[in-house]
Amino acid sequence: MTFTKTTEQSSKYEHLEKMSVQELLFNINQEDKTVPLAVEKSLPQIETLVAEIVAKMKLGGRLFYIGAGTSGRLGVVDASECPPTFGVPFDLVNGIIAGGDKAIRRAVENAEDNATQAWLDLKENNINQNDVVVGIAASGTTPYVIGGLQACNENNISTGSISCNAGSPLSQTAKFPIEVIVGPEFVTGSSRMKAGTAQKLVLNMISTASMI
Repeated sequence: MTFTKTTEQSSKYEHLEKMSVQELLFNINQEDKTVPLAVEKSLPQIETLVAEIVAKMKLGGRLFYIGAGTSGRLGVVDASECPPTFGVPFDLVNGIIAGGDKAIRRAVENAEDNATQAWLDLKENNINQNDVVVGIAASGTTPYVIGGLQACNENNISTGSISCNAGSPLSQTAKFPIEVIVGPEFVTGSSRMKAGTAQKLVLNMISTASMI
């Protein structure tokens, strides 16, 4: 199957700079409405990953999210909300972002391109075979995330993924891939928009269904 980055394809809207504020907001909202429907199509994949996470947690395992940029930040946000929302230990759900915590506020140059760093970051957290690692990357091509999952696979650690392109290298690497196909963004290539929204919705589902 040929891999195509639909998230990077040209927006179906032209001349955004000529739109009124009202038109911009309306059209962004129209695109956003399509995201929950795309997530709905992925519910069987989400359910399979959640079942694996629950099984591992019953063995004393933890959940790790790894990602870069917006995807990494979304993982950190979801992980940080679990203790106050569900009363679970602070180390049960963990968000790791390429470039470290400083990358939460400001992009760290080339951090996402380091294919070996994610495994080093995970080892600092004493990753083990009872844990589950979910890689988050809208494009499904981020070396930091793919490299991390590859190392986990080699060490018999369960892996999942969340991406927004069909048949991506990330999906082919993860044992439990989730693909939410949202199509081209309102602003061409700006995967913080629909893709980011889709990832947030899926993360909400994963953490909530795994904790309750």
